[in-house]
Amino acid sequence: MTAGITQPSGSEGANTEAFEWVRTWSASPQAPDNSVSFIEPFENATLRQVVRVSGGGHTIRIRISNEYGTTPLTIGAARVGIADSDGRTDNGSDQAVTFSGKLTTTAPAGAPILSDPIDLRTPALSRLTISLYLPDRVDTCTCHGTFNALGWIIPGDATALASLPTDAAPLPAQALITAVEVQPGTPTKAIAVIGDSRVDGIGSTPGADRRWTDLLAERLAARGGQTLCVVNQGIGGNRMLADGIGTAALARFDRDILATPGLGHVVIAVGNDLVFSFAPRTEEAAGFLAMFPGAPVTVDDIIAAHLQLVARTRAHGSKAYAATVAPYGSSDMYSPEGNKAREQLNTWIRTSGDFDGVLDFDAVWRDPADPTRIRSDLHMGDCLHGNDAGYAALAESIDLSLFD
Repeated sequence: MTAGITQPSGSEGANTEAFEWVRTWSASPQAPDNSVSFIEPFENATLRQVVRVSGGGHTIRIRISNEYGTTPLTIGAARVGIADSDGRTDNGSDQAVTFSGKLTTTAPAGAPILSDPIDLRTPALSRLTISLYLPDRVDTCTCHGTFNALGWIIPGDATALASLPTDAAPLPAQALITAVEVQPGTPTKAIAVIGDSRVDGIGSTPGADRRWTDLLAERLAARGGQTLCVVNQGIGGNRMLADGIGTAALARFDRDILATPGLGHVVIAVGNDLVFSFAPRTEEAAGFLAMFPGAPVTVDDIIAAHLQLVARTRAHGSKAYAATVAPYGSSDMYSPEGNKAREQLNTWIRTSGDFDGVLDFDAVWRDPADPTRIRSDLHMGDCLHGNDAGYAALAESIDLSLFD
């Protein structure tokens, strides 16, 4: 085996009667560029993060990413346990994480790494505390820019601490951890959602799991029947056809969606291409729009992109769904031409018959008095992104039978 490269054994701690692995939580990897609010390089520090799984299982494994790193990433120690509401680890649940049977590992630059299976009974909708000790300097940290979880930076190796020490500092972005996967006790499938900031939950309460995907997971868990995990692969500012904030959806689709263990359903919810193509080129918006290079796109371009994702999804044996693009009138990005393009795209999504189902988010959010705008009680104040009530309305509108 090449030095520094480790692979999970696939058998340690595994239950021979278990069903196949299913992804239950994720955060799409991003480069730490100027779109990500991040921190100084890590060195001799522990990153502790709390994530909430959707579906549960009796065995888990953790995916760590150095995909945007420029040097090898050394994990000096790692531990996982069930978390309480304050980020403490519940007594008796804390366990060491190993990689090919070892407590340390190194991921090459540009590569992810998967832990060994960990015997940890993890109920649906429970939170995990995951601690990674980084002994060496990490200058370029693969991360996720929208911080919907809770996280802290602690000096030294603090992986074994059950509660946070007084010198723990808030972590301003999700770092290194990109997925949690489970072996469930019953047949389970994953619903993977590729999207932009409205999927990533901009405007929802940070650390409270109030994105519409989180709330959909709660509805599915309460319904009973076949277990369905909900995997959020949204990136704020993401586009279908061109990079900008995050890799373009068409380019990251295989990694973030089709490579999802247990994949059964794919939801496409990316609306920024048309929004940014038609946005007013004002002095106030110029700095923001500079992050989105490339020629403007048309409705036909976005229809073709949807059809590509549908074809790739079905070739993988999964079902494909699309969400209509919700209104954004009175926001800084709004233009009448952009709204006309949005309505044309939405009409096609609703009527084409090219999807296994449609999530009509436009119908949920639009103001009856002005359909170009989001209802005032459902957005965060910018006329573009939802608030907790807005994302709850989206989740409640979804027909759960679509995923039977």
